Amino acid sequence: MNNKTLMANLRCIPDFPQKGINFRDVTTLFKNPACLQIMVDELYEIYKNKGITKIVGIESRGFVMASALAVKLGAGVVLARKPGKLPAATVQESYAKEYGTDTIEIHEDAINDKDVVLLHDDLLATGGTMRAACNLVKKFNPKAIMVNFIIEITDEGLHGRDVFDDVEVTTLLTV
Repeated sequence: MNNKTLMANLRCIPDFPQKGINFRDVTTLFKNPACLQIMVDELYEIYKNKGITKIVGIESRGFVMASALAVKLGAGVVLARKPGKLPAATVQESYAKEYGTDTIEIHEDAINDKDVVLLHDDLLATGGTMRAACNLVKKFNPKAIMVNFIIEITDEGLHGRDVFDDVEVTTLLTV
């Protein structure tokens, strides 16, 4: 169920980054202390008993809630970044985008087979980036993988959730 305070503070920017796209801007939720607290509390309630040991934040808006929730859960944070941004040895996963390919990577020592991993990003649209992140994390053979987004977009004919038939997916808001 969509929290009314979060929905009232979510900014929608029409025709960004291109005509026909309604961009959901989560920065308005991050800058509002009440919204930030609501999101942390709701995420904590979902994951407090799941044994999460690592939260993978997807570049870059995923870093915000991954860090806030990790503090509350007593978990570590792993950064999933574009190539060349992490200083130590990494493991990569490439994936198809509308126009070409992209790659994400994490440090090769970030996750182990004893970890229970939550992957977090701000927005679920097509699911391509998060699917690649899941595939990347699977290379580490953790005990479990779960996926969370702040917002799932379904009102524009998008079915991003469909690419996740192998992991639990939760969202705080559905638009």
